Amino acid sequence: MRALRTAVVLVLALALPAAVLVAVLQASLEVYNRGDNATALQVSPEVYKRGADATALGKLRALAEQGDVDAQLRLGIMYTKGTGVPQDFAEAANWYRLAAEKGDADAQFRLGIVYAKGTGVPQDFAEAANWYRLAAEQGDADAQLRLGIMYHFDIGVTQSYAEAAAWYRLAAEQGDAGAQSRLGIMYTKGTGVPQNVVLAHMWLNLAVVGFPPGEDRKLAVGNRDDIEKRMTPEQLAGAQRLAREWKPK
Repeated sequence: MRALRTAVVLVLALALPAAVLVAVLQASLEVYNRGDNATALQVSPEVYKRGADATALGKLRALAEQGDVDAQLRLGIMYTKGTGVPQDFAEAANWYRLAAEKGDADAQFRLGIVYAKGTGVPQDFAEAANWYRLAAEQGDADAQLRLGIMYHFDIGVTQSYAEAAAWYRLAAEQGDAGAQSRLGIMYTKGTGVPQNVVLAHMWLNLAVVGFPPGEDRKLAVGNRDDIEKRMTPEQLAGAQRLAREWKPK
């Protein structure tokens, strides 16, 4: 599982509230660092050296043009980051699309990010949701989280709190702290799921452990501590036991 936790503020000039857009595009810049350097090195180490060898890049491109999905994905990453090639978001989107259409979940997720941000393609939240869904259905936790956010906030899909909770749960069960935090809040409020303070505390507690130090963790701590004030000692003990026994799927 590729962890992605830190929020990046990306406010676009749209009618949607800024906070909602930030939530949907949370960490959409860092997402291109999902182990990119390590995995790309497996394909062509020379490409990542200063003054990349043109022959190595040519070999990688030849593989991509022959339909090699991994090479297509790596070229997309390189064009996104401007590593070994001039940065070109449109070219990146083209290579992601080729790999995504062959069923590569990572490429599908990245293409969803491209459409959500409107980099190299016209911004289209509905199209972003379509690509997120394809990746999410293959078990990509990052895509599951973002699809949940889109259902939660009525962006690119018809709003459905139940759908949002279902996608959050799939990502949360894989250990995604962002999804765990959101699912905990939904149990706190009874939004999309029956209200349940024990499960709310459990998921928020797991999020606190999963988040690195920062604002996301502080928010999860605050939400967990707020709901703790409403719990009986028996409920709190039960929630803490569930958190201790929880294991990612």
